[in-house]
Amino acid sequence: MILEEWARITKTIGADIKVLDMPLLDTRIEGKNLVGKIISDIVLQVLSFVAENERTNIKQRQAEGIRIAKEKGVKFGRPKAILPSNVNDILDKYLNKELTNIEAAKIIGVSRGTFFRLVKEHKIGKSFNFETT
Repeated sequence: MILEEWARITKTIGADIKVLDMPLLDTRIEGKNLVGKIISDIVLQVLSFVAENERTNIKQRQAEGIRIAKEKGVKFGRPKAILPSNVNDILDKYLNKELTNIEAAKIIGVSRGTFFRLVKEHKIGKSFNFETT
Protein backbone atom coordinates (compact mmCIF):
# COMPACT_ATOMS: atom_id res chain seq x y z
CA MET A 1 0.00 0.00 0.00
CA ILE A 2 2.73 2.48 0.97
CA LEU A 3 4.97 1.28 -1.85
CA GLU A 4 2.18 1.68 -4.41
CA GLU A 5 1.50 5.23 -3.26
CA TRP A 6 5.22 6.04 -3.27
CA ALA A 7 5.59 4.70 -6.84
CA ARG A 8 2.53 6.63 -8.01
CA ILE A 9 3.83 9.91 -6.58
CA THR A 10 7.45 9.58 -7.68
CA LYS A 11 7.13 7.74 -11.00
CA THR A 12 3.66 8.46 -12.42
CA ILE A 13 3.24 12.03 -11.19
CA GLY A 14 6.99 12.74 -11.15
CA ALA A 15 6.90 14.62 -7.84
CA ASP A 16 9.79 14.72 -5.41
CA ILE A 17 9.38 13.62 -1.79
CA LYS A 18 11.31 14.88 1.22
CA VAL A 19 10.90 13.02 4.50
CA LEU A 20 12.02 15.51 7.13
CA ASP A 21 13.41 13.08 9.68
CA MET A 22 14.88 10.66 7.13
CA PRO A 23 17.30 12.25 4.64
CA LEU A 24 17.76 8.94 2.79
CA LEU A 25 14.19 9.27 1.50
CA ASP A 26 14.75 12.74 0.01
CA THR A 27 14.20 12.32 -3.75
CA ARG A 28 15.06 15.95 -4.54
CA ILE A 29 18.83 15.84 -4.12
CA GLU A 30 20.04 12.32 -4.81
CA GLY A 31 16.78 11.19 -6.35
CA LYS A 32 17.74 12.49 -9.77
CA ASN A 33 20.47 9.89 -10.27
CA LEU A 34 20.04 6.14 -10.41
CA VAL A 35 21.87 5.42 -7.13
CA GLY A 36 19.69 7.89 -5.22
CA LYS A 37 16.52 6.34 -6.60
CA ILE A 38 17.67 2.83 -5.70
CA ILE A 39 18.63 3.87 -2.17
CA SER A 40 15.28 5.65 -1.67
CA ASP A 41 13.36 2.63 -2.94
CA ILE A 42 15.31 0.17 -0.76
CA VAL A 43 14.91 2.27 2.38
CA LEU A 44 11.19 2.69 1.69
CA GLN A 45 10.73 -1.04 1.12
CA VAL A 46 12.46 -1.84 4.42
CA LEU A 47 10.36 0.73 6.28
CA SER A 48 7.17 -0.58 4.64
CA PHE A 49 8.04 -4.12 5.65
CA VAL A 50 8.69 -3.07 9.26
CA ALA A 51 5.45 -1.05 9.41
CA GLU A 52 3.38 -3.89 7.93
CA ASN A 53 5.01 -6.39 10.28
CA GLU A 54 4.28 -4.18 13.29
CA ARG A 55 0.67 -3.68 12.16
CA THR A 56 0.24 -7.46 11.93
CA ASN A 57 1.76 -7.96 15.38
CA ILE A 58 -0.49 -5.31 16.92
CA LYS A 59 -3.61 -6.91 15.42
CA GLN A 60 -2.52 -10.33 16.68
CA ARG A 61 -1.83 -9.05 20.22
CA GLN A 62 -5.16 -7.21 20.23
CA ALA A 63 -7.04 -10.34 19.12
CA GLU A 64 -5.30 -12.37 21.86
CA GLY A 65 -6.21 -9.75 24.46
CA ILE A 66 -9.86 -9.74 23.37
CA ARG A 67 -9.99 -13.54 23.43
CA ILE A 68 -8.49 -13.69 26.95
CA ALA A 69 -10.87 -10.99 28.19
CA LYS A 70 -13.88 -12.85 26.76
CA GLU A 71 -12.70 -16.06 28.44
CA LYS A 72 -12.60 -14.15 31.74
CA GLY A 73 -16.17 -13.00 31.16
CA VAL A 74 -15.50 -9.35 30.35
CA LYS A 75 -18.49 -7.77 28.60
CA PHE A 76 -17.78 -5.52 25.62
CA GLY A 77 -19.92 -2.66 24.42
CA ARG A 78 -22.41 -0.40 26.07
CA PRO A 79 -24.46 -1.94 28.87
CA LYS A 80 -28.07 -2.77 28.05
CA ALA A 81 -30.67 -0.22 29.11
CA ILE A 82 -33.03 -1.29 31.86
CA LEU A 83 -36.61 -0.53 30.86
CA PRO A 84 -39.66 -0.37 33.09
CA SER A 85 -42.09 -3.27 32.81
CA ASN A 86 -44.82 -0.96 31.46
CA VAL A 87 -42.77 0.17 28.45
CA ASN A 88 -45.33 -1.23 25.99
CA ASP A 89 -48.14 0.73 27.65
CA ILE A 90 -46.11 3.95 27.47
CA LEU A 91 -45.32 3.35 23.80
CA ASP A 92 -49.00 2.71 23.09
CA LYS A 93 -49.93 5.98 24.84
CA TYR A 94 -47.37 7.79 22.69
CA LEU A 95 -48.71 6.21 19.50
CA ASN A 96 -52.27 7.16 20.57
CA LYS A 97 -51.03 10.75 21.08
CA GLU A 98 -51.72 10.69 24.82
CA LEU A 99 -48.05 11.50 25.52
CA THR A 100 -45.41 13.51 23.67
CA ASN A 101 -42.15 11.85 22.71
CA ILE A 102 -40.28 13.89 25.32
CA GLU A 103 -42.68 12.89 28.09
CA ALA A 104 -42.67 9.22 27.09
CA ALA A 105 -38.86 9.11 26.81
CA LYS A 106 -38.56 10.71 30.24
CA ILE A 107 -40.94 8.19 31.81
CA ILE A 108 -39.09 5.26 30.24
CA GLY A 109 -35.75 6.81 31.18
CA VAL A 110 -34.08 6.80 27.76
CA SER A 111 -32.86 9.41 25.30
CA ARG A 112 -35.15 10.54 22.49
CA GLY A 113 -33.02 8.65 19.95
CA THR A 114 -33.39 5.42 21.91
CA PHE A 115 -37.07 6.18 22.41
CA PHE A 116 -37.68 6.46 18.66
CA ARG A 117 -35.83 3.20 18.10
CA LEU A 118 -38.10 1.56 20.70
CA VAL A 119 -41.16 3.01 18.94
CA LYS A 120 -39.98 1.62 15.62
CA GLU A 121 -39.39 -1.83 17.14
CA HIS A 122 -42.74 -1.68 18.93
CA LYS A 123 -44.58 -0.86 15.68
CA ILE A 124 -43.18 -3.90 13.88
CA GLY A 125 -43.72 -6.13 16.90
CA LYS A 126 -40.07 -6.84 17.66
CA SER A 127 -39.15 -7.81 21.18
CA PHE A 128 -36.79 -5.40 22.91
CA ASN A 129 -33.15 -6.26 23.40
CA PHE A 130 -33.24 -4.77 26.88
CA GLU A 131 -33.66 -6.20 30.35
CA THR A 132 -36.93 -5.12 31.90
CA THR A 133 -37.55 -4.40 35.57
